[in-house]
Amino acid sequence: MQTLGCLGNALWFIMGGFFMGLAWWLVGILCFISIIGIPWGRACFVMGNFAFLPFGSVPVSRDVLTGRSDIGTGIFGGIGNIIWLLVAGIWIAIGHLGCAVACAVTIIGIPFAWQHVKLAALALCPIGKTIVPAQVAEAAEQEAALRAYRGRSGRERD
Repeated sequence: MQTLGCLGNALWFIMGGFFMGLAWWLVGILCFISIIGIPWGRACFVMGNFAFLPFGSVPVSRDVLTGRSDIGTGIFGGIGNIIWLLVAGIWIAIGHLGCAVACAVTIIGIPFAWQHVKLAALALCPIGKTIVPAQVAEAAEQEAALRAYRGRSGRERD
């Protein structure tokens, strides 16, 4: 499975991943230059790295991963995502959707088009998310579901 992820990432890099990763990084640099945009800039670099090599990793909310809320997963993260959407998120999402259309035109590019669509959705609200290996995200989501179940039942169960 690791070989397929490596091959997928190599092909992805050619099929738009390189340019979209650079777009994320460019927006991240602009955010850092503005000083006030540093929290968004940090998210841009995390998502830019993911845009370069997405296969084998997935975005996950930090509160699901850690089991506790932080500033980016609470109300301020929601406000930050709204500001992000209006300023830059929509443009990066449009870029990913354009790449998705270009990839989907070629039959072999359909899996890459789907990945661009997922990245476009992520581009709309990246604050409060981090990128982890797929196995880690799955384990974190199972643990979060177990915590929620235990919280509802009021007692420990296996």
